[in-house]
Amino acid sequence: MVAKSSAAKRKQTKESAPRLRSVRGRAAAEEPLQLDRLIHERMRLALVSALAVNEVLSFNELKALLDTSDGNLSVHARKLEDAGYVACHKSFADRVPRTEYRLTARGRKALDRYLSHMEALIDSMRDA
Repeated sequence: MVAKSSAAKRKQTKESAPRLRSVRGRAAAEEPLQLDRLIHERMRLALVSALAVNEVLSFNELKALLDTSDGNLSVHARKLEDAGYVACHKSFADRVPRTEYRLTARGRKALDRYLSHMEALIDSMRDA
């Protein structure tokens, strides 16, 4: 019996990776399933999901909804904002600062793609 080199194993694994389809009928990417690591993190997924079903949420509304601290929400919201997934608008109402967030078109597309990948992964596990 001849042992395969690690390069041959990687090539075989890459070639034999299943091509997954989502429940919505959209074909997944041609490369093996790749989840969006930015959205995959629990707090950022919750933040993007909350904004997907609410047109606009204030910082305090998000903080209460996600049951998180100011610092934690700020860090995760900034990462999503830097990626263009979330838009932040700061204003003042009676001298009180108000920060509002909304999901951008790019963020909605990324969430849809992420959900399609998760559905494809779940379907492939059910079919196995």
